[in-house]
Amino acid sequence: MNNLVFSLNATFPVFLLMIFGFILNKIGFIDEKTASWMNKFVFKIALPVLVFEDLADQDFRGTWNGKFVLFCFLATIISIGVISLFSVLCVKDKGKRGEFIQGAYRSSAALLGLAFIHNIYGDASTGMGPLMILGSVPLYNIFAVIILIFTAEKESENNGRSELIKKTAVGIAKNPIIIGIIIGLIWSLLRIPRPTLFVNFTDNIARLATPLGLISMGASFEVKKALNEIKPALIATFIKLFVLVGIFMPIAVNMGFKGEQIVAILIMLGSSTTVSCYIMAKNMGHEGVLSSSIVMMTTFACSFTLTFWLFILRSLGII
Repeated sequence: MNNLVFSLNATFPVFLLMIFGFILNKIGFIDEKTASWMNKFVFKIALPVLVFEDLADQDFRGTWNGKFVLFCFLATIISIGVISLFSVLCVKDKGKRGEFIQGAYRSSAALLGLAFIHNIYGDASTGMGPLMILGSVPLYNIFAVIILIFTAEKESENNGRSELIKKTAVGIAKNPIIIGIIIGLIWSLLRIPRPTLFVNFTDNIARLATPLGLISMGASFEVKKALNEIKPALIATFIKLFVLVGIFMPIAVNMGFKGEQIVAILIMLGSSTTVSCYIMAKNMGHEGVLSSSIVMMTTFACSFTLTFWLFILRSLGII
C-alpha cells in the first residue's frame, strides 16, 4: 500500500496538470496561440535549464560506475532499434511512426527519475540517478531528433538524402536539450562553482518546465483525434510500461545490479513517457496528437505499473 501511495503521489499530480490544461482550453482561458508559445518556451528554455540543473551539481568523478552507464547506454540503443523496426508493422503513417517510436522508448528519466530515487533512498542515495540520466537522456534526445526529422513526410518529400542528413546533423547540434546536457556535463566535470544568485535564477526557470509543458499539452489535446490514435497509443503504452522492463530487467539482475541501481534502471525502462516527446514533436513539425495520447496514458497507468514492479523486485529481495 505504501508503494501505491508513493507512486500515486509521484505521478497523479502530473496527470492532473494535463487535465487542468485541457479544462483551461475548453473554458477559453488558453487558446492555441498561447499553448504554442508555452510549448516553445519549455522546449527552448525551461527544459534545457532543467537538464542542466540535474547534471551541473553532480559529482560524476566520485560516483562513476562504467558498467552501469554502459548498460543504460546499450539498453537505450537496443530499445530504440527494436521499437523502430516494430513500428513499421503497426504504424503505417510515416509521420505518426516517429511519434510512436519516441513515445514508446523515451522515459521521464530526468523529470521523474531523480525525485523517485530521492524519495526512496533520501540522503543515502549513491548517485545512480544522474549516471542513469547520463547513459540514456543524451541518446533519447539525439535519436528523437533523427527519428522526427526522418519521419516528417513534408521534409522527406522536399529534400534529398544528403540535405536530410545535413538537416539532421544541424538539428542535433542546435537541439536546446542536448545543449543543456553538454553544458551541464562540462560544468560538473570542471567543478565550476554556481553562486547562490545564479542557482536561484536557474532553479526558478527549471521549475517552470514540468507544469508549463503539461498544461500546454493538455490545452492542445484533441479528444476526437486522440481516439483515432487509440490503437498505436495503447501498443506504445504497453511497450513502455511492461515490455522493456520485462526484457531488460532480468538481464540487469543477472549482471549483478541491485538496490538503487535497479530502481534507476526501472525508471529508465518503465516510467511514463516524458512530456518532452510532445513538446519536441510539435516543435519539429509533427501533429503531436499521438505523442500527447501516449504521455497521458503512460502517466496515468505508471502509478500502478511502477508499484507492481517495485512489489515484484522487493519480493525477490533485489531492492
